[in-house]
Amino acid sequence: MSGFLSSSIAKKVAMALSALFLIFFLIIHLAVNLTSLFGENVFNELSHFMGTNPLIQFALQPILILGVVFHFVLGFVLEIKNRKSRNVKYVKYNGAANATWMSRNMIISGGVILAFIVLHFVDFWIPEINTKYILGDMSGQFEGETSFRYFTELQHKFANPWRVVAYVVAFILLALHLLHGFQSAFQSIGFNNKYTSCLKSFGKFYAIAVPLGFIIIALFHHFNH
Repeated sequence: MSGFLSSSIAKKVAMALSALFLIFFLIIHLAVNLTSLFGENVFNELSHFMGTNPLIQFALQPILILGVVFHFVLGFVLEIKNRKSRNVKYVKYNGAANATWMSRNMIISGGVILAFIVLHFVDFWIPEINTKYILGDMSGQFEGETSFRYFTELQHKFANPWRVVAYVVAFILLALHLLHGFQSAFQSIGFNNKYTSCLKSFGKFYAIAVPLGFIIIALFHHFNH
């Protein structure tokens, strides 16, 4: 595996595949969270299922975490290598004339998104792991109550305006990151054909619609808690 990843092309392909994996995950994550806009019952049921299903917890969840770590570490490695290459080859390199702001600053948007993921883990994932596997409470309920706790916890987190601001800023940067990353991922795996223009249009739609969906969720629960 280390030999495969030693070439620049192999690294870009691996980066693209991990990006496509995370792009697919974002759709699932958004779909589940959007149900919270229509009441707590369906959202609670879906959250409890995903939080207690052994396949999701012990197979898919570790793969997701490894995918996130792999994508960001490899992204930073490639960006540092590219910058060193530009410094050597181009004495008067004008980035603005050769690439968009988004493509030139993927490391910045990626760094902010990584910080956001850490915040998201601290807000939701770590407390959930603590409740289920350290405290041993797999019920998904508050003590003495029959309803699941997930919807209530979601509203509680988004009651803080500064947390909402942090989430909104992170999702705006995610949109910028995806505007370049979506198309770049398909390009890296050689997907250049008669459907390329349609893919670009869909990529722009995805890059705006998915982060906007998460922003709507955060604002909705902030103003309706």
